[in-house]
Amino acid sequence: MAKESQVDDVRQSAGAPARGPDPRVVRSRQAALTAAQDLLVEQGWPGVTHVAVAARSGVGRTTLYRHWPDVAALIHDAIVQRIDRIRPVPTGDLRTDLRNELNGLRQLLHDPVGERGMRAVLDRSPFDPAFGTLKKMLYQTGSAGFRRILKAAEARGELSPGADISLIIDQLAGPLIFRRLLADRDISAAYVESVVDSVLTLNRR
Repeated sequence: MAKESQVDDVRQSAGAPARGPDPRVVRSRQAALTAAQDLLVEQGWPGVTHVAVAARSGVGRTTLYRHWPDVAALIHDAIVQRIDRIRPVPTGDLRTDLRNELNGLRQLLHDPVGERGMRAVLDRSPFDPAFGTLKKMLYQTGSAGFRRILKAAEARGELSPGADISLIIDQLAGPLIFRRLLADRDISAAYVESVVDSVLTLNRR
């Protein structure tokens, strides 16, 4: 009987729905990220320290170090949270999807957290290996949406034969990053439209 009871317990455990994340952990994580985002906007990346985030958020430093062992990891998650909020759902139409994805980048570059975070990464990555790794991770995260859209278009036969998807991503995102982070100029929706149309003229079948 004991063995049968143990088997039943295992079956019940296996069939039980998985528990979601602990609400306390979710609240603490969000409080820490909000504090990091606020400090990034107010003071730039030097102001984002574990001590400052702990004081601002009320989350213990031990917890912060467990989730984010260095400042680069904190800034990464602060920016990625912004990226996730603005990432559009693909429609299946190449021009529409590229325009929506590029408008997401436009929003990120005009968002105080996104802009300050990206400037911090560009500033620190040549001197700090952690920020160098962060730059690569942000490139992968930021380009993933474009890559999915272009891969799908390639499968549908909409791109020119031999089209270089990485180059197309550079052609799309490069002008916006240059215009905002180097030239300090605003990016309009009309500018996004013109970039998308120019790139499609070069690469669409």
